[in-house]
Amino acid sequence: METIFTKIIKGEIPSYKVYEDDNCLAFLDINPNAYGHTLCVLKKQIDYIFDLSSDEYDLLMKFSRKVALGIEKTVDCKRIGMAVVGLEVPHVHIHLIPINSMNDMNFSNSLDLKKQDFKDLSNKIKNNI
Repeated sequence: METIFTKIIKGEIPSYKVYEDDNCLAFLDINPNAYGHTLCVLKKQIDYIFDLSSDEYDLLMKFSRKVALGIEKTVDCKRIGMAVVGLEVPHVHIHLIPINSMNDMNFSNSLDLKKQDFKDLSNKIKNNI
């Protein structure tokens, strides 16, 4: 069964894309822990990160690094935190979260951003990648 991320990749569900290549897609998390919270997904639907081949894993990590560096240029933060949880959506995804404290990695946090905020932020990050 297709996941919500597969539907985003296919363009069936709208998203705020940050960056894309042949194998991966980055888009803003719709319920962000922090301003700039971005998800990086492999376009191929695989449930669990350690089920990826070594090549797929490397592709996703290199892609995520590139996106993280773009976020870091865009959002004022101490670091970009990275989390792989994988329980909510059965499609490998990496959370890139601008952090200033450990509390920013708390997934019970959620910012309330407006549609224009998402559009502006995604464009700013795109321009910094």
